[in-house]
Amino acid sequence: MTTAPAAPAAPVTSGGPAGAVRAPLGPADVAAAAARIAGHVRRTPLLPGLPAPDLHRTGRRLLLKAEHLQYGGSFKLRGAANAVLALGARRIVTGSSGNHGIALARLAAALGAEVTVVLAGGAHPAKIALIRALGGRTLGVPGGVAERDARARALAEETGAVLVPSSDHELVVAGQGTVGLEILAEVPDAETVYVPTGGGGLLAGVCLAAYGHPVRVVGVEPAGTPRYARSLAAGHPVRLAPGDTVADGLRGQQPGAVPYPVIRDRVDDLVTVSDAEILAAAALLRRRGIEAEPSGAVALAGAMRAGRGSGRAVAVVSGGNTTAALTAAAAAAAASRTERPPHAARTARTTRTTPTSHTTPTTRSLLEEIS
Repeated sequence: MTTAPAAPAAPVTSGGPAGAVRAPLGPADVAAAAARIAGHVRRTPLLPGLPAPDLHRTGRRLLLKAEHLQYGGSFKLRGAANAVLALGARRIVTGSSGNHGIALARLAAALGAEVTVVLAGGAHPAKIALIRALGGRTLGVPGGVAERDARARALAEETGAVLVPSSDHELVVAGQGTVGLEILAEVPDAETVYVPTGGGGLLAGVCLAAYGHPVRVVGVEPAGTPRYARSLAAGHPVRLAPGDTVADGLRGQQPGAVPYPVIRDRVDDLVTVSDAEILAAAALLRRRGIEAEPSGAVALAGAMRAGRGSGRAVAVVSGGNTTAALTAAAAAAAASRTERPPHAARTARTTRTTPTSHTTPTTRSLLEEIS
């Protein structure tokens, strides 16, 4: 195992007013996020087993952090809830590939807030449909993630709405860090945690949770969009041209100002995986009853590539928003909105969001088949 690092010493630029600087993010921010969002998110289980051949031969056990079972189908609700609740936001703007927008739309419906989600070209049509079914507004823009985020910032300034970025915000990063907090609470002897990496909010959050702990933190990026690997190699954030990958949620072009220094100071390794490896990992999960979207299978693909190891490892299954799951969730949301009295959204400020199932009837067999 690695030597446990000290907490970061350098401050990070705030996601608030331009030029604002705050104290460095640390484990205390993650703990505060966990307390704040407890009534709005699910503590997802660790699924045991999954002996890929190399892992099995060495006796290594790979656990799966089941964020595909999170409300809204992905880990994104954690960061979204922490930011919205801490800021008291009632008019929200964001740029999203889909899952962050879904999380904010679900949360906004429960809190009686309004949300507008800016999406770049290539966003999954079923994710757009679900955002709308949940009551969110959507705005498509040409170009890639950089253009999307620039439009979201401009729209927030024009309208006075609160900007809640998908990853580049202290409160969002701290909220995502609760994934790591839960993993290390349940598996304190974990040797390695594999984390899918797009904008870097989840990886940075897990890094925060891991300060003072000897666990290895490994970020896994699609080979077509290795913005963090390239940036760390260059010693500064590098902006890539829009890339293409089957993992539609991980198409970020440049590291965020908030996640980058956290990741730089704590991550142990960054690996890239091909689309073929991602699809193979998703297929393996599907055979065991776990319906993960491609982005949700990226960490498993990285763990499978790493193969050999002597200790316990955890891969984060970050999302289960497959086309079938999204279509079913959109139909349920539309039906719920039709049946809801007109004043319901305004009086739902204490309503807890409800889960959407992203498992198949064979999920039980996962626990029976891979002990």
